[in-house]
Amino acid sequence: MELVTADPRLRLRTLDMADVEDYWRLVEHNRDHLGRHGDYAELRAADREMIRAGFAHPLDGEFALGIRVDGDLVGEMVLTPVDPPRYSLGYWLDEKAVGNGYATNAGRALLMWARENTGITDVYAGVTFGNRPSIAVLDRLGFTEVSDQDTYTRYRLSLREPS
Repeated sequence: MELVTADPRLRLRTLDMADVEDYWRLVEHNRDHLGRHGDYAELRAADREMIRAGFAHPLDGEFALGIRVDGDLVGEMVLTPVDPPRYSLGYWLDEKAVGNGYATNAGRALLMWARENTGITDVYAGVTFGNRPSIAVLDRLGFTEVSDQDTYTRYRLSLREPS
């Protein structure tokens, strides 16, 4: 699957085995960046083989897309089934790609696709306390704050009108 966005340079494309090396290099380059807010401990600890295994055996019902600018992989956005039809949204960008609207544009495209092509009803996202850029992305995407947990705030977006 490939999704276009409002930014003609920005595309989302399903991650597959052909992306393992590019993804590995992106993670390697961003290990410190990914740990700034404690969001990605498991990914930061992953080695190349763990990443390869994850790509070879994706979670059933998960939509994992690479965020690409001019064809280059700069991040990831994932819709993960939690309690279908409820899903969780996760995303991260290369440190050099932050602040360009890529996460917001990618999120708009993925959520529009999910609304029009899936039975997903609600999308949740958790943001570690202090991660203001990520909170701003969720605000722009229309998420609302629903609760504070031990280390993060949970947000929710309904993809369906209440009946």
